[in-house]
Amino acid sequence: MADDKRGRDKQGHDAERRQRERELRTELERREESEPAIEEVSDDALTSELGAVSFPATGEEILAALGEQSVRIGEDRYAIESLLARSRLERFESPAVVRVRVRRPRVAAAMKRIVEAADSASDADLPEKRRDAYEKSLRAMRALDPTDEDSGVRALTDWIVDHIEETGSLPSSRDVRREGAELAREYGYDVGNDEWLGV
Repeated sequence: MADDKRGRDKQGHDAERRQRERELRTELERREESEPAIEEVSDDALTSELGAVSFPATGEEILAALGEQSVRIGEDRYAIESLLARSRLERFESPAVVRVRVRRPRVAAAMKRIVEAADSASDADLPEKRRDAYEKSLRAMRALDPTDEDSGVRALTDWIVDHIEETGSLPSSRDVRREGAELAREYGYDVGNDEWLGV
């Protein structure tokens, strides 16, 4: 190819196209990753109370309807208000989505902090795709060592909340994954490029 402006532009466009194709292949491969087990919710109170809520509903509407309900997950009990943010930013499409979210109580509590921080930021909005990417990153941190006291989940949550408070905006999902990988390595875990955190 000739070394002129047209040739350099074509090379640049080809490189960008190849990068987009690599990112798409990586994303499609990651969709096939297995999810950690979801703990069973032992209370039917959550199901019956959610029946009175009109969906889609915000976290604020759900907490208004559930009051001070608690749910037993495994051997422990959790107040619903400790797992969901009283916010209009987060919308739930159905009762099933709420039940799935509370089944991972440590990740749910971390997401509650993030949603509340985003809610208080002036320019922050929390698109569902980004929220899901944050949650998947937190689940990946939790899966590194299930016997740990969730120091990785707390550290990544703190980083996201600090970023929101300092900048008034949400970090990109790629930045969150990159930070999660760095934290995992600090804790002594190998993170491969084929893993969710391996950016």
